[in-house]
This record gives sequence, structure tokens and C-alpha cells, in this order.
Amino acid sequence: MARRPRTTLPSCRAPRRRKPGKRYQWDAETQGWILGSFFYGYIITQIPGGYIASKVGGKLLLGFGILGTSIFTLFTPIAADFGVGALIVLRALEGLGEGVTFPAMHGMWSSWAPPLERSKLLSISYAGAQLGTVISLPLSGIICFYMNWTYVFYLFGIVGIIWFALWMWLVSDSPETHKSISHSEKEYILSSLKNQLSSQKTVPWIPMLKSLPLWAIVVAHFSYNWSFYTLLTLLPTYMKEILRFNVQENGILSAVPYFGCWLCMILSGQAADHLRAKWNFSTICVRRIFSLIGMIGPAVFLVAAGFIGCDYSLAVAFLTISTTLGGFCASGFSINHLDIAPSYAGILLGITNTFATIPGMVGPVIAKSLTPENTIREWQTVFCIAAAINVFGAIFFALFAKGEVQNWALSDHHGHRN
Repeated sequence: MARRPRTTLPSCRAPRRRKPGKRYQWDAETQGWILGSFFYGYIITQIPGGYIASKVGGKLLLGFGILGTSIFTLFTPIAADFGVGALIVLRALEGLGEGVTFPAMHGMWSSWAPPLERSKLLSISYAGAQLGTVISLPLSGIICFYMNWTYVFYLFGIVGIIWFALWMWLVSDSPETHKSISHSEKEYILSSLKNQLSSQKTVPWIPMLKSLPLWAIVVAHFSYNWSFYTLLTLLPTYMKEILRFNVQENGILSAVPYFGCWLCMILSGQAADHLRAKWNFSTICVRRIFSLIGMIGPAVFLVAAGFIGCDYSLAVAFLTISTTLGGFCASGFSINHLDIAPSYAGILLGITNTFATIPGMVGPVIAKSLTPENTIREWQTVFCIAAAINVFGAIFFALFAKGEVQNWALSDHHGHRN
């Protein structure tokens, strides 16, 4: 395999790198289980998180979930010293706290987002996850290079605790309880949602679970997350073993695809609401178009990235385009929960994300088992599997998704067009 040509300037002194920190002799399979262990906790709190958010609001639930995750992050280096078992348990506990995040956010947005502004509002907020990846990957590489890897966990743990304080101070569960919202804005939000929310005290579990539009979201969410989690957890490995980037380049270039995705999420959210408000596109038409672009497009470029050999420039370009196009899904299936059942959006997100977490649990393990020698051919297999799953999910969603509030989600059982 050809290595990248490197040039050196004798008059330039290379920056001094500190000791990298303690290293652990964990094979590829063990690393896969450690990476996947987070999702064993994450999957447990999805549906409970959505249910609790629907009953008591998402502010406290989300806040304390992130706080718990941040505290456990601080203890990660200590757990690693205790051994693989301790680290797996700690990462599973982190997942328990993190699992309530998106159900709680969906539940809160059901009270805050007017129907014709959902795409742009939710895409802006959920794009924060991509922006965090854009910042954390290169920053982690720099910290590992100049300090050592333990400081990565200390820094992000402290940042999470600071965020918790700001969240509790600034955020409210609904417009009615917000301290500084204007009267006109509050009335606008409440009036836009009055025909879409249910006053039922009980959750219609049976009709909900029989709803084909819900399962269309489940399939799309599962399929999209297969490739997303595969790249999120293993892209640095691919950059290092196949493309031969060093730790600093790895961190920066691993972040480039997620910068593209962040930008695409912001812009596509604006475009989706513009199509609905100004061009009278139906909600389901917009959701289908954006999901097809956001799933089939990435599949094409993901496969292409596996067949360009060691051309690192082209590989980075294809992976960036693939991940960037995935940002369209933020205005596709990702927010369709609020279209079909805004009163139960948190619970629906909990259900779909429960299934969508499975790729995070098994995807890294399968990918690691398929790449024992880290050859190009092995990575081609990983990329092709992810692409095929993506295409299937896109087609299933396009066939069976809906864009209107479903009868079972309304207290009067009369559907309203969204």
C-alpha cells in the first residue's frame, strides 16, 4: 500500500509531543465492544425518556441526563485503569444518561415549534450534535498530541457540567412558563399548535404501535444510523490505517465530513420550510424528497469511497460528500414524528431511536470483525453493507410515511392536515 509522500524542512523544528499517556493492549474485537458499550445503556432510556418527558417536561430530564454523562466522562481514564469490564460498565452508564437527550428534545419541541417552522428550528438544534463532532474531533487530536488522551475526557466532562448550569438557568419547558418571551410570540406559538395537540391523559400505545407511518420512520432511522454510527466510531481508524494520516491530521480530517453535515442540516431546514410555506409543497412530499436525498446520496458516495484505493484526497472528498448529504435527513424522517403525532413526539422518537441504537451496538463490532487486517477490500465490504441498508430504508420510508397528524394522536380522533 502506497504511503503519502512527506517532505521535511531541516531548518524547521517539529513541535514537541508529550508522552501519549498510558496505552492498553486491546485487540480490535475488544475495542469494538468498548465502542459499542455506550449504546447498551443508551437504548434502555429511549422510550422511558420520551414517556417521562411527555408527563413532566424535558428540561429537567435532559439537563440531569447530560450532567450524569458529563460526570461519568470525567471518570473514564480511571475506569480504563481498572480494566475493560469497568470501562464497558462506565460507558453503558454514560449511555443511560445520554439516552434521554433526543426524546426529551423532541418532547420539548412539540410545545415550541410551529408546524411551518419545524424543519428549520429542529435542524438548527439537532445540528448542534454535528457541530460538537466538528469541534471535538480535531480538538481531541490536538490534546492527544500535545498533552495526552486523558485530558480529552477531563475537558469535555467539565464543559458538560458548565452547560448544565446554563441550561437550568435559561431554558423553559413551554412558552407558558418562559420568563422573557413576548406576549405576541407566545400567542403565535400556542395558536399554531392548538389543533394538533391531544388532551388525552393516557398514551394510545396499541394504535401507536400499529401505525405503519411510525414503522416507516423506524426503518429509515435504523438504516441511516447504521452508516452514521459506523463512520462516527470507525472513521478515525480508517483515516489512520488506510489513508495513513497522523493523529493531528486524523482529528482535523475526521471532522470535515461532519462540518459538511452541520452546514447541510442548517440550509436544508430553511429550504424545507420554504418549500412548504412559499411553494405549497405538502409535508409528506418534503419529508420524502429530503429523506431520499439524505440516504441514497450518501450510499452512492460511501461505496465510491471504498473503491478509490489509497487516493486520500478523493477518499476524504467522497466521505465528506456522503456525510454532508446525510444532513438532508434532518428535515426528512428525523422530524416526521412531530408531523404524525406532536403530542407524543418524544415517545415516538424514543421508539424509533431504540431501534436506531442497535446499529451503534452491533455496527462497530461487525465492522471490526470484517476488517481484521484493515485492507481496502475489507473496508469496501463495510461501506457496501452500510450503503445497501441506507437505500432500503429510504425506499421503505418513501412508500409508507405520512405527513398528517394521525387519528390516534388526537383527542377528538379527527385528523388535521399538517
